[in-house]
Amino acid sequence: MTVKIEAPGGRPRYLQLATTLINEIRAGRYPVGSLLPTEFELCDQFGVSRFTIREAVKQLVQMGMVTRQAGVGSRVLRQAPVTQYTQTMSGITDLRQYAYETSLEIEGQALLNVDGDLADTLDASPGETWLHVWGLRYTKAHDAPICLTDAYIAPAFRSVTGIQGRMTRALYAVLEDEFDVQITTVHQDIQGVVLDKALASRLGVKAGSAGLRLERRYMDARDALVELAVSVHPADRFSYRESFRREWQVPV
Repeated sequence: MTVKIEAPGGRPRYLQLATTLINEIRAGRYPVGSLLPTEFELCDQFGVSRFTIREAVKQLVQMGMVTRQAGVGSRVLRQAPVTQYTQTMSGITDLRQYAYETSLEIEGQALLNVDGDLADTLDASPGETWLHVWGLRYTKAHDAPICLTDAYIAPAFRSVTGIQGRMTRALYAVLEDEFDVQITTVHQDIQGVVLDKALASRLGVKAGSAGLRLERRYMDARDALVELAVSVHPADRFSYRESFRREWQVPV
């Protein structure tokens, strides 16, 4: 799967509004047990369509923060999402939001002379020296990590600074700022996996349990690989949702 860079405008409006409603629930504007304003009231407050409001509230329902009941309205169930983290994707901008909503605890980094299968995966020549960065990603709502991430940064960018500690910036964004490179395309592959003993131990789950492996290739304007990020998630702590916009019309 390939994600193309978005047109100006950033995240879809309904996701922006969902974030606002989540923040207002957390701040106590809408206490647990209370009803959110009606769709029409929210339309007036935000100056958007009823469809946009419905999609925004749907995000909160899917997070387990709100329940909808016909004839009653949308009632607040809790101040934070349920334990599973759901990543919603519609473009590259959402990868920045994902990094902002979570934090990557950098555990280590080292220069790595690649060869064998890894060189093939990176489409690199054996002996090239890449920067390997690894760590665990967390959310504010969880003590346990939602994934283990290994990132491989191309030789031209291996001297990158500022990748340390607990980060809430996307690694590719750091590279863009420091090296004046622009990521224009992200190729993404998703695969179901069984977590072996080593991975399970790092993630705090049982060996043999189900997991989700996400591999993202960050490409520049010349279609050259800048960063490869491989993240492995326990199945019960992460789900993935993608939005598609219809750009064509059915002939009448």
